[in-house]
Amino acid sequence: MSKLEKAIEGLITVFHSYSSKEGDKYKLSKAELKTLLHEELSDFMACCNDPAVIDKIMTDLDENGDQELDFQEFVILVAALTVACNEFFEDSCKNKEKGQQKKN
Repeated sequence: MSKLEKAIEGLITVFHSYSSKEGDKYKLSKAELKTLLHEELSDFMACCNDPAVIDKIMTDLDENGDQELDFQEFVILVAALTVACNEFFEDSCKNKEKGQQKKN
């Protein structure tokens, strides 16, 4: 299995390990989302002390307004975080390159 296939499998496994805890086993409730975010994305959540952030994430992602997140809605969050991390990585690399050019 390739790295990308393993990553996809991991996303599906993580989603369903949290979504199956209460209610619809194919959707995340707000409580399940909160648990997932704190357990799986603890570094991201550590820098955000606002208790309303879970409500904001839920509202922003819940496209059909059912107060739950299906896998497709969840993947939007993962994609947005991935893009943000990639942008941070690229900026960090560019800054290192600029610093090395100044030394030369």
